[in-house]
Amino acid sequence: MSAPMEIGPRTYEIRTYGCQMNVHDSERLSGLLEDAGYVRAGDAEPDVVVFNTCAVRENADNRLYGNLGHLRPVKDGHPGMQIAVGGCLAQKDRDTIVKRAPWVDVVFGTHNIGSLPVLLERARVQEEAQVEIEESLVTFPSTLPTRRESPYAAWVSISVGCNNTCTFCIVPSLRGKERDRRPGEILAEVEALVADGVHEITLLGQNVNAYGSGFGSLATAPEEVREMTAGGQSAFAGLLRACGDIEGLERVRFTSPHPKDFTDDVIAAMAETPNVMPSLHMPLQSGADAVLKAMRRSYRQERYLGIIEKVRAAIPDAAITTDIIVGFPGETEDDFQQTLHVVREARFSSAFTFQYSKRPGTPAATMDGQIPKEIVQERYERLVALQEEISWAENKKQLGRTLEVLVAEGEGRKDGATRRLSGRAPDNRLVHFQAPDEPVRPGDMVTVEVTYAAPHHLVADKPARSVRRTRAGDAWEARQGRPKGVTLGMPSIGRPAPAPQPTSACSAHS
Repeated sequence: MSAPMEIGPRTYEIRTYGCQMNVHDSERLSGLLEDAGYVRAGDAEPDVVVFNTCAVRENADNRLYGNLGHLRPVKDGHPGMQIAVGGCLAQKDRDTIVKRAPWVDVVFGTHNIGSLPVLLERARVQEEAQVEIEESLVTFPSTLPTRRESPYAAWVSISVGCNNTCTFCIVPSLRGKERDRRPGEILAEVEALVADGVHEITLLGQNVNAYGSGFGSLATAPEEVREMTAGGQSAFAGLLRACGDIEGLERVRFTSPHPKDFTDDVIAAMAETPNVMPSLHMPLQSGADAVLKAMRRSYRQERYLGIIEKVRAAIPDAAITTDIIVGFPGETEDDFQQTLHVVREARFSSAFTFQYSKRPGTPAATMDGQIPKEIVQERYERLVALQEEISWAENKKQLGRTLEVLVAEGEGRKDGATRRLSGRAPDNRLVHFQAPDEPVRPGDMVTVEVTYAAPHHLVADKPARSVRRTRAGDAWEARQGRPKGVTLGMPSIGRPAPAPQPTSACSAHS
């Protein structure tokens, strides 16, 4: 009698759509699955495909069902294959996904990602679809296992949810009200990451600088929060300063703040904490007060430009990026000119620009004054042209500067032909630089001189001035042999591809 055939572990693939919060959630989903014995599929056909969805773009559901349709014949030819759908679209369309795609095995929401392995097993045993959507957070995502995609850079979620009511945004109804992690938990996670080789973290939240509001009044907040806000500083400013005390943590970033919560003490904390990087991503959305009011954005042009002025006074080398929506319902040509005015005044190093599209379930989707597509397109092209001009001019100011670049993995598509490597400057600008004679690894630091500027990147073609091998580079080297995942640097910036996905933490909503 022959021995039974050995069956290897089940394999998985996660397809992520949308914002950095979703990317972070996908790292948790990977960790959960690997903790349950699954392995990443690599180039092989996976046994489990997980869609981590985004609901903030028009026609997001059509794209999902199109992808599910392509998978149906694959699943029919792959006995035991399972398909799971999670994320914001699953939270929104919980009742319709299995009806429209009955070959889906699991549907789970934004509040219960920790349930995925159990739901997959239950669907396999019971041979029927499992739909489990929670209305509020079950387990804070950062307490779940994780499989980080980068050994040298990491997301650290400090809050989930949002208390704002922007009329173009559906995120609060899908992610819920803001809930904050205790400072001790956040700092303990950062310290553990640094001990594991990470030397750049990005503090992540739908409205990151509102951190602290989730605890309610200071009188009822945990003692550690009261200590962090002693002297009247905000909890977020206190958190930035506390990150500055963590030995071995070289770079701290955060995304995305809301202008209404951007206080002077946060600017001071950025300027006075050496490892907080001189970069700021602060969504504008529109430069016109009338449009901001219709969006329910609780700041106006003067307030926004005032923040920019204070940041530049305190941090002269700061690179400031933004999000802008063109063609919001009711936007006039005069309103659009106000947006162009703010762009000229603020001199953003880059901007993520979006043509307004209806988000089903948002107040803006049913507003009067929906603007014809051709007008939106024409305004959008004018905005992109202006921002390209400014981005190039701002990058030219970097010529001759000496920068310490964090070597990145997977950034810069032409590097193979030029023998250039790529990385991020402290202000988060992308730098392509001449490969040094000595070996360098992602996570190492290379000091270079900028010799050329393009609108979306810098080039350093002189020999590197120095190379600093780091524990982060050691961590990258130790992980070789594992399948490669997505990179965690900020995406390239400029004219988005058709139907662009948001590129910062639900960036079109912050």
